[in-house]
Amino acid sequence: MVRITRVHTGGGDAGETSLVDGSRVSKSDDRIEIVGTCDEVNALLGLVLMETSRLPDNHPDGGARTTVRRVKDVCLAALGRMQSELFDLGAELACPPDQIPEYMQLVDQEDSDRLCEEMDAWNEELEPLESFILPTGSGPIAAMHLARTVTRRLERAMVAIKDEMRPLSLQYVNRLSDWIFVLTRWTSARLGEDESLWTPKGKREAGIAEMTRKQNANR
Repeated sequence: MVRITRVHTGGGDAGETSLVDGSRVSKSDDRIEIVGTCDEVNALLGLVLMETSRLPDNHPDGGARTTVRRVKDVCLAALGRMQSELFDLGAELACPPDQIPEYMQLVDQEDSDRLCEEMDAWNEELEPLESFILPTGSGPIAAMHLARTVTRRLERAMVAIKDEMRPLSLQYVNRLSDWIFVLTRWTSARLGEDESLWTPKGKREAGIAEMTRKQNANR
């Protein structure tokens, strides 16, 4: 059991911090950047959880919204588990691969394969993609898109030093971004939200200035 009695130590006042093995590195070190980005993904999933929990369970007339409750059940369970897995991953990423303590809990192949199994289950309900999806939507959907993009940033940072980490960790993060994307689409579909699709250039709205002037004229 972890027991923390004090957070501030002063040890990082000069711009350095410790890896799990006790070695001191600059806070601008590539590995520390990776650990911080993993923490950022975890925090964004916390934002998704908050937005999902805010979805109203009942219709205005008082009747239950069964679909919303089912979305909540799946998202809260999946994202809650994912936050713990990301915490495990962050601890591992704070170690050189030859210095990982034996006691440390690591994401394994079963965890990675589970992401694919869940994506397959969600995809069974979805229509095939026929256009690019723009990263927007209601609270939970927009937050998921942001989490997905930061997960890709985490992956890019890991690739830059991939010889200094377990290949399975990189595989897991690659699948995680796809997992969030499919969960986003599944949540949109279950909630009855239309996905915002990319519009080819010739079909985009171009009369914004004229619209603004008309509004000003009618004030």
